[in-house]
Amino acid sequence: MTLLSWPSPRADPPVIWCLVTTATTDSQTATTALCAVRPQVPVDRLVTDLVPPRHFADARFATYRANPAHPSQARALARLQEIAQEITAPRRGLFARRKAAPAIYLDGGFGVGKTHLLTSLAHAVGEALGPDKAAYGTFVEYTNLVGALGFLPTVEALAAKKLVCIDEFELDDAGDTTIMSRLMRELADRGVALAATSNTLPGALGEGRFAAQDFQREIKALSDRFETLRVDGEDYRHREVVTDSEPLTEVQVTAAAAARPGATLDAFDDLLEHLATVHPSRYGALLDGVSVVALTGVHPVTAQEVALRLVVLVDRLYDRDVPVLLGGSADTRGLFTEEMLAGGYRKKYYRALSRLGALAEEGRKLL
Repeated sequence: MTLLSWPSPRADPPVIWCLVTTATTDSQTATTALCAVRPQVPVDRLVTDLVPPRHFADARFATYRANPAHPSQARALARLQEIAQEITAPRRGLFARRKAAPAIYLDGGFGVGKTHLLTSLAHAVGEALGPDKAAYGTFVEYTNLVGALGFLPTVEALAAKKLVCIDEFELDDAGDTTIMSRLMRELADRGVALAATSNTLPGALGEGRFAAQDFQREIKALSDRFETLRVDGEDYRHREVVTDSEPLTEVQVTAAAAARPGATLDAFDDLLEHLATVHPSRYGALLDGVSVVALTGVHPVTAQEVALRLVVLVDRLYDRDVPVLLGGSADTRGLFTEEMLAGGYRKKYYRALSRLGALAEEGRKLL
């Protein structure tokens, strides 16, 4: 076992890695284990990291392909382009009055392009006004920021932005929702434009604005400021080959990890235990420099707190386009129990299954 230290790609303090050697028939290779990484993340990185994820680095309004079968997609695209122009338009005179900053909520199911549209809005504002003028993060990343900085310092840090985008607004935690509602109210009062997304459950797509009703109720003080844009359609990731991806053999996973630079190799249970020792705000740093995540012994997760930590890791993997290699007894569809998929956190689990299935398919392509 060898201990090495080198700087993170984002110029953070050194991250300590523990290299676990694995033998092959031809030579001795070194494979990094995620469970050996203890990332140290400066608080200011939590602010500077609030940018569109790598997965959507090239997302622009021009690259969004609205499905003609679902006209709401084209309407949402056109409206967000108008909002981008409104946010970036200069004042016409010294004493010109500017109307209240826009607040937009994108309501729709999984994989219909809401995040593509949201990142396109962030890119448009950042390219027009400067990259530091648009903040983009998930609901969890903003609550982690409040936890790390405190509420008022978070308000001050984000009030310098022209636009704050909140992806995957979560309505299953009353305390966090209250914090976010208050944060958005403070920012809106200071003239910061807001844009948020959430998910309608796959089985509730025919029920109208299921998520929008919840969202409006939970942000009572702000509900009249938000304009709701419906985005209908089917999950573009929902292909049998992706969502029902069969697990690989342990030999395939181990050999592939040993052969690829930047790959990590962990036993599934070891990684789950390790995630309990790392704050979720650091899961992104846990993946710095990682090209592939390989896991052996993958099996259904039965403990809710363990499953929720895994969901956060899957989100960070998806943000960074990190393929996964899954070896064990569980395919992606069977990772969470039926009780979880029917419970209060079901939206998180369905999102994780959709994303993990896509990442597992990318991992298969590497073989």
